Amino acid sequence: MALRALFTTHPAEVGESYFGHLRAALGIGLTLFWAGFACLLHAIFPFLCKRTGSRTINRLHQQIAARNQG
Repeated sequence: MALRALFTTHPAEVGESYFGHLRAALGIGLTLFWAGFACLLHAIFPFLCKRTGSRTINRLHQQIAARNQG
């Protein structure tokens, strides 16, 4: 398999360019990172970020589901 194909096959399968896929995946990953941090913060300080994790996961689920249908 050519080196270029390693980077472009999957994005093409989901109808995206390499950079479009990069942007989408980074956005999702950074959002999940923030949600995870909020959950850790909530674990230590239960009065903070009470619904941040669950709200973020629900929002991401809706966004990803819409992308998969579109």
